[in-house]
Amino acid sequence: METPKKAALLKRYRLKPHLPRHVAIIMDGNGRWAKKRHLPRIAGHRAGAFSIREIVRLSGELGLEALTLYAFSTENWKRPPREVALLMQLLKQYLRSEVPELLGNNVRLGTIGNTADLPPKIGKELKESIQATSHYTGLKLILPLSYSGRADLARAVKGIAAKVKAGKLKPSAVTEKTITQSLSTASLPEVDLLIRTSGEMRVSNFLLWELAYSEFHITPTLWPDFRTPHFIAALRDFQTRQRRFGGVESVTGSVTSWAR
Repeated sequence: METPKKAALLKRYRLKPHLPRHVAIIMDGNGRWAKKRHLPRIAGHRAGAFSIREIVRLSGELGLEALTLYAFSTENWKRPPREVALLMQLLKQYLRSEVPELLGNNVRLGTIGNTADLPPKIGKELKESIQATSHYTGLKLILPLSYSGRADLARAVKGIAAKVKAGKLKPSAVTEKTITQSLSTASLPEVDLLIRTSGEMRVSNFLLWELAYSEFHITPTLWPDFRTPHFIAALRDFQTRQRRFGGVESVTGSVTSWAR
């Protein structure tokens, strides 16, 4: 549904109505941003939180259904212990400071990944934040934490195998849809657009199944510098794409789902 506010924003930013339903972002470049300024790496992570607030708010105003921000991967645990500890504290501070912002903008918070790996106090804060926004109906903000695309696929396959072993599912009945519905992202629309900041050309073990037909937008902008103009540029880029989903007939900027 196009509200007057959304219509005004579309006109202001010269966007067409067919926006992506689900945008995923690999927020890369915090460390390099800090290094360029001779600051500790954590300063880059703190600066990146301002970008998160702006992009979340704009996504909600534009009426996107879901925004997934790659916050912390399983590989990130390999970073120096001090940096990991500071990142966990930053996550806690973000949850405490941003929940009022989410509440004021009808944003529902969620997470994917092995959150049992998080420190108990952080896990408790996360659970409370998710609960506080659980009844909201606007943008779904998903924070992957201790997340691995491969691990999520392995977990899904194990679950399917268990059903087959128990006689609840025939092997011949396993389809792409079966796998899709067994992933932690099952409740979300397909990812239409993946944005990666800092210019790196890889998916970094992120949403490996879900990105099958996503459009990619790579920008050299470092995440702490990524703001409204950069996000709008990515959305405009998406709206120029000819999406065929493996077929011949193309649909510009289509948000057709191929698996659900």
